[in-house]
Amino acid sequence: MKIIEKSLNGIVIIKSNVFKDNRGVFIKTYHKEFFEKNNLDSEFRESFFSVSKKNVIRGMHFQTPPDEHAKLVYCAYGKILDVVVDIRKNSPTYGQFYSIELTQDNGKIIYIPKGFAHGFKSLTDNSVVIYLTTKEYSPKNDSGIRWDSFGFDWEIENPIISNRDKDFLPLSKFDSPFIYEDK
Repeated sequence: MKIIEKSLNGIVIIKSNVFKDNRGVFIKTYHKEFFEKNNLDSEFRESFFSVSKKNVIRGMHFQTPPDEHAKLVYCAYGKILDVVVDIRKNSPTYGQFYSIELTQDNGKIIYIPKGFAHGFKSLTDNSVVIYLTTKEYSPKNDSGIRWDSFGFDWEIENPIISNRDKDFLPLSKFDSPFIYEDK
């Protein structure tokens, strides 16, 4: 594993070694010592996965304090366009977004710290996305902002989106509880 990119004062892209042979593919997605050495939260408490049809957009999700969490996200099957936006007040990158293609073959993993909204667009049918979080799911702190409210071009006219995701406030009307701390 190695860090290949850092962005938006906290987003980290990790590249895992991809081992391919006549049996298939093998990829290490997490190594505690690597995370600790690179000052990344390493105590993941839950793991989830989603399976999405092509043109599904899921997002933009996060949990509010005191149950905010960091996420580790990768695509185990298929291909997605992963999108993250900084929602930390006073951040020099507040409202800015970052996107990256994650695939079953490229070995890229995105680490998303607390204070960022996260979502993705499935680029293939049956894309499987794995999420690890540093806090357990908290229904009362589960939140989001509208997927189309922060200037990102999803390059799709009629995405498949849940009613819940459609009903989130736009970023401009969201009073963020996250505060940027310069480290």
